[in-house]
Amino acid sequence: VVLRPASGSRQQDPLGGADGLALASDPGGSLNFLAMVENLQGDSGRGYYLEMLIGTPPQALNILVDTGSSNFAVAGVPDPDVTSYFNTKLSSTYKSQGIDVTVKYSQGSWTGVLGTDVITIPKGIYGSYTINIATILESENFFLPGVKWHGILGLAYDALAKPSSSVETFFDSLVRQAKIPNIFSLQMCGAGLPVSGSGTNGGSLVLGGIEPSLYKGDIWYTPIKEEWYYQVEILKLEVGGQNLQLDCREYNADKAIVDSGTTLLRLPQKVFSVVVQAIARTSLIQEFSSGFWTGSQLACWDKTERPWSLFPKLSIYLRDENSSQSFRISILPQLYIQPILGIGENLQCYRFGISSSTNALVIGATVMEGFYVIFDRAQRRVGFAVSPCAEVDGSPVSEIEGPFTTADVASNCVSTVSFHEPVLWIASYALMSLCAIILLVLIILLLIPPRCQHRYTDNDVVNDESSLVRHRWK
Repeated sequence: VVLRPASGSRQQDPLGGADGLALASDPGGSLNFLAMVENLQGDSGRGYYLEMLIGTPPQALNILVDTGSSNFAVAGVPDPDVTSYFNTKLSSTYKSQGIDVTVKYSQGSWTGVLGTDVITIPKGIYGSYTINIATILESENFFLPGVKWHGILGLAYDALAKPSSSVETFFDSLVRQAKIPNIFSLQMCGAGLPVSGSGTNGGSLVLGGIEPSLYKGDIWYTPIKEEWYYQVEILKLEVGGQNLQLDCREYNADKAIVDSGTTLLRLPQKVFSVVVQAIARTSLIQEFSSGFWTGSQLACWDKTERPWSLFPKLSIYLRDENSSQSFRISILPQLYIQPILGIGENLQCYRFGISSSTNALVIGATVMEGFYVIFDRAQRRVGFAVSPCAEVDGSPVSEIEGPFTTADVASNCVSTVSFHEPVLWIASYALMSLCAIILLVLIILLLIPPRCQHRYTDNDVVNDESSLVRHRWK
C-alpha cells in the first residue's frame, strides 16, 4: 500500500412490490418510464445531472439531481466554472417574481432572483410545465471547476425551500400540473468507477413512479420520519457482520437522511470513530495511516491488485414499515473504497468513501450507487432495492436482506427533540426577544429613551453539514 496526499483529487467538503403504484410504463400518457432510463449522467464525485430545456425558445442546461435540498436554481449569468447559463432575456415566457433568494452554505453560497418559466425534460415526463426557478446571479464556491452541470434540482420537501416554504417545489409543481403520482425513483450507476472520471456514468431519475427494469428482487420500505429532508430511522450498523453495539440514537443524531447531493456516507463523529476502528480491526491491512480514514491521504495499489478483498462489508439496518421488523442494506468495499486517480502506469489510488459529520448520518452517493431508491412521498416512505448496475467485475456489490426483529433495539431511535432549522429559528427569536425585553428594562432604569433595535438572524443560512456544496468533495 502506498499512501499519498489526497489534495490532488480536490475533494472538498461541500434509490416486495410497490403496492401497484405506477409500476408499469404508460406510453399513451404523460408517463413512459422506459424513456427515463439512463436519463442521467455524472459520477459520485461531481454529482449526477439531468438535461432540461428551459424557457421559450428552449435553452438546454444540465441540472444536478439533489434529494437533500428543495430549490430549483440555475446559473443566470456567465460564470467561469459553468459552460452554459439561462439567459432570461432570451425567453419570452420568463416572468420575474422580484423576490431575492440567498442560500448560504458553510462553504459556498449563491444569490439569485425568483421567477417562473416553462420547462420540458427530453427524457422525462411528456409536456411543458411552469415551474418556480431561481436564477443565480452571484455565487461563491457553488459552481466548481470540472462540473458539467449548470443548476440544481432540489427534490426534498417544501420545508427546506428558500426563502420560505411557500415557494412551490419543482416536483410538487409536476405532481399538480401533470397529475402524476407523488413518487419518484433514482438509480445512480457509478459502482467501482472513478469518482471524478469521464462524467458519463449512467443513471435514471424516474418521475411519477417505478421502473421494474431498474431493480432486482424485492423493494424494502422504511418510513419517512419527518417531511423536510428524507429523514429515516437507522437501528444499527454492522461491520463485517459484527454489530457496533452503539445506542441506536447515536445513529440518528440529530437526523439520518437519504441525500443524493452528498457524495459520501457521512456518520456522526462517535459512530464514524467506531466504524473506522472496526474496519481497521477486521481489514487484512496490519498498519494503515490515519490520513486515509480522515480523507487527507489516498491509498494506492498496483493496478494489477484489487484492494477490495482486504476490507469488510458494511450493513445499515433500517426500520421496516412494520415497526417490529427491520431490514438491512449492505455495501461491499467496492462502494466505499473508491478509485479516484491513477499515478503513472502502475498505481491506482483510492479514497475512503466514509466521513464524519457533526449533525447527521447521511446516506449519500457512496451507498445510493448500490441501490434503486424509491422516494414514495404519497405513502411517506423510502424504498430500497438492489440495482442491477451495482456490479463490479460481474459481481454484485450491494445486498438487501430481511426481515429481522427489532426486539434488541429501542422502540424509537429518533430523538423527540428535533433540532432542524424552524425550531432553531423559533428558539433564536424567543431568546432575542427576551434579551430585547431585558435591555429595554435596563434602558428605562437608566432613564434613556428606548432605542433598542431587534435584529433577527439570517434565516436563509443553511447550516446543515450534509449540504451538497460543502461535501461534494472531501
